[in-house]
Formats: sequence, structure tokens, C-alpha cells
Amino acid sequence: MPSILANFTIPLVGIVDTAIVGHLSDAAAIGGIAIGTMLFDLLYWNFGFLRISTSGLTAQAFGRGTGVKDECGKILTQSVSIALMGAAFVWAIQWLFVTAVLAVVPCSPEVAEVARSYFFVRIWAAPATLSLMALKGWFIGMQDTKSAMAVDIVVNVINMAASYYLAVYTPLGVVGVAWGTLIAQYSGLILAVFIVVVGYRLRVAAHWKEVLRWSELRRMMALNGNLFIRSLCFMVVYVGFTSLASRYGDTELAVSSIIMKLFMFFSYFVDGFAYAGEALVGKAIGESKGKSEEVRGVVRALFYWAIGVGLVFTVIYAVWGQECMALMTNDATILSAAKKYTGWLVAMPIVSALAFMWDGIYVGATAGVSIRNAMIWAAVGFVLLYVATYRWVGAQALYIAYFAHLIARVIYLSVEWKKLPI
Repeated sequence: MPSILANFTIPLVGIVDTAIVGHLSDAAAIGGIAIGTMLFDLLYWNFGFLRISTSGLTAQAFGRGTGVKDECGKILTQSVSIALMGAAFVWAIQWLFVTAVLAVVPCSPEVAEVARSYFFVRIWAAPATLSLMALKGWFIGMQDTKSAMAVDIVVNVINMAASYYLAVYTPLGVVGVAWGTLIAQYSGLILAVFIVVVGYRLRVAAHWKEVLRWSELRRMMALNGNLFIRSLCFMVVYVGFTSLASRYGDTELAVSSIIMKLFMFFSYFVDGFAYAGEALVGKAIGESKGKSEEVRGVVRALFYWAIGVGLVFTVIYAVWGQECMALMTNDATILSAAKKYTGWLVAMPIVSALAFMWDGIYVGATAGVSIRNAMIWAAVGFVLLYVATYRWVGAQALYIAYFAHLIARVIYLSVEWKKLPI
């Protein structure tokens, strides 16, 4: 429940930022902030391994009972050190990155200028942003989703308040939105460090010399490497879905955007259980010392919840699917075009719930190779199914391919689970 509540603050930030800019300036500013936000999505997406690997490794250490001042503290220090190295890398390539992306993204000079101004302010939050990924994963691994929730809520509330104040009441204008995000990220980092130092009485600095040895970093780096490849495959699917949808015209692009938002709305619920899977499975593996029955019991309980949540949303989308779409647009053309995709909307919750749940379980098991391979096959399935069907079914091929990638993940991870030495 804490993870679900924290997740619901995330889309509010984007809504508020767009509303602020939309009331202050013109279409170029709105487009510029949208492009600037996309730049950070592309940049930070592949650092998601920081949260995931930290969560699984910490949960297992917690289950073994090694204590927060021993192995758990070492894992946090390793993850934060990798986050800071990542931030230094991001700072080093910032100009090349934004120049390269804007060179291939079609936008007006006015939009590009706003995007650059936004980017070159917000980029200085990189150490806080990446460190918070590591810290959130550590809190989840420590079975402490309340602290992770508190940090998320503080970051997002301060982001909205500071962005509004700086954009409306200072000469910064629309760039105030970027300054608001920067302030919020460092505020969240201060809170997270305070919780670690005061709440857990942990001195992270005490582990620096020890964890910077390659022998200590090797396991985390190997896991992170597999998760990095997984993130690249996710980009193939999700960026590919939107890019391919744009080929079918503005109406189909709008429809695909609305349906994907409804998928993502559902994910805010099921991700809470996936985070629980990371924490509980990792803890059970750490505690079991080879007794796999306890782990299997946790996995069964998690799937009961995942299927239950999936069924609830299946009913919601089956009964009120059109009404859900109408909340996002009153354009009759778009709503009419969306009707033929309602079946996908109804079928997706159960399949995606199973896929997300398996992801959480495998993260808890720190089975990085299996997670990587599952997503590679899923991305291949997405591409092959789209290529094989788009000539005959048009835009429906997008949904066939997306559904195929979910099924590939579920099948691969279901079969692979029986082979894991747990």
C-alpha cells in the first residue's frame, strides 16, 4: 500500500508542470518542456538497475540477518557509489547527449531552446536523482516501504510547489519548473540520508574503502550489467510502440497514447505488489538457507494478489472502458477509433500483472541473467510479431506485438523459475 500511494504522486508532477507552463506561455514552451522531460526519460531509464539490484541484494542480506551495519550497509554504499559515478558520467556527456537527441527529434528552434534551458538546469540534479534510486531500492529491500513512500511523496510535493512558485512568482518563468525539480530531488536526498543515518544509525562512509575494491563490487556490477541490457530491451518495446503508432496518423497515435496511459494507470497498482515481491522473496531466500518451501509459499501468495488485482481491472475496463477513455478526451473521432482496441484493454491487466509480478520475484531472487534473457526474448517477440502482421492488420499489429512481449515474459520466467536453485 505505501508503494501504491507513492506511485500515485508521480503522474501528478507531470500534470502540474504541464498546467503551469500551459497557463504561463505558448505552445513552444509546452513542447519544449515535453521534449526536455523526454530527454531525462531517455537518460535515466537505463539507470533503473540502481533501484532494482539494490532492492534484491538488500532483501536477501536482511533475510540472512546480517544486520544493517554489516552487509546491508555495504550494499547501500556500493549502490550509492555507482550512482555517483553514473552522475559524473551524465555530467560529462550532457552537451553531446542533448545535441545528439535534438538533432534527430523534429522540433522548432523555439521548442529546442526551451528544451535546452530546461535540460541544462535539471541535469545538476543527477547525483540526487540517481542516489535516490539506490536509496529507494535499499528501503524496499529493508522491508521499509514507508520510508520509500515518504521520500517519494516529499520529492513530488516539493516539486509541484517549488515549480509553481518559481515559474509564477519569479523572473525564471518556464525554466522555474526545472529549478523546482532540482530543489525537490536534493530535498528528497536529504530526507533519505537523514532516515538512513538517524533511523538506521548507519554511517555509509564507514564502508567506502572496503566496497570500492573490485572484489566487493563485482557481484553488483554483474547484476547491474544484466539489468542494464534489460532496460535497453524495454526501450525497444515502449519507445518502439509510440514511434510505430505515429506512422498511422495523429488519430491512431492519440488512441495508442490513451490506451497506454490506461495500462500505466493499472501498473501503479500492480507495481506495489511487484515491490512487495522484491522485498518478501529476497527476505525469504535469505532466511530459508536452502528451505525452498517458504519461498514457494511467498510466491504463491504474491500471485494470488496479482491475479486478484488483474481481475478487478479486467472488470473495470470491460464495463467502463469507453468511459475511462472519455475521461482523457472528448474528441468523437478518437473515441470512435479506440473502440476496436477495447478487447486489448480488457485482456491486458491479467497478462501484465503476471509479467510484473514475475519481475518483482526475480529481482528478489537476484536472478539477473534470467531477467535479462526474458526481456531479450520479449523484445525480439515484439519486433517479429509486428513485422509479421502489420501488412495485414495495420495498427492492430502494435497491440498484437505488445501482447506477445508480455506473454513471452510470462512463459519464459514461469519455465525458468523451476530451474533456479532456490
